[in-house]
Amino acid sequence: MKTLVICSGGLDSVSLAHKVADEQTLTGLVSFDYGQRHSKELGFAAACAQRLGVAHQVIDIRDIGRQLSGSALTDDVAVPDGHYAEESMRITVVPNRNAIMLAIAFGVAAARQDEAVGVAVHGGDHFIYPDCRPDFIDAFQVMQDRALDGYANVRLYAPFVNVAKADIVTEGARHATPFDQTWSCYKGGEIHCGRCGTCVERREAFDLAGLPDPTHYADADFWRAAVEAKRA
Repeated sequence: MKTLVICSGGLDSVSLAHKVADEQTLTGLVSFDYGQRHSKELGFAAACAQRLGVAHQVIDIRDIGRQLSGSALTDDVAVPDGHYAEESMRITVVPNRNAIMLAIAFGVAAARQDEAVGVAVHGGDHFIYPDCRPDFIDAFQVMQDRALDGYANVRLYAPFVNVAKADIVTEGARHATPFDQTWSCYKGGEIHCGRCGTCVERREAFDLAGLPDPTHYADADFWRAAVEAKRA
């Protein structure tokens, strides 16, 4: 299956790119610049494309991103510390972000005569991101079948939608994903902060997978307290 992968440069999407490169025909990577404060992730997506020998395209939707205000990922709003699955993390929601990116990616894939668009949404995203849930994935496919009827048949490939991030780490390792060449931190500093939701989730995932985490964190131990607080 000829698959175009949406790649942010994060652990999940880079792992997906390596999986597709091993199991299918990876035709390219597409990333989106929506004005995210952690835009350094785009450099990691470019490096992934170069490593896998495919083209990488960054689509500029910053004008759209400016209209989706109020998120800690795009505005001058503090990124909260703590576990991903906490109510406070809703401030990181960018409304309709995945729906917008997927619609664009499907158009690109159809124009290129690709057969699928790969996206790395996963089970850990379900709590705060409605456009990462299985029912959204199913509904989006139905919508695209109507939108491209008679023109193209593009499938939405979301192999991680019902699994935990630890499972992605395991799968990524199976496909030789260089985890140290991925970027997750929402704060976009010199190294991963270790305290924001996505850093905590990343560190916890390696622990649950029983694999060493090659990531350098400014606060390498905070994740334990955040996990305990969530459980409490």
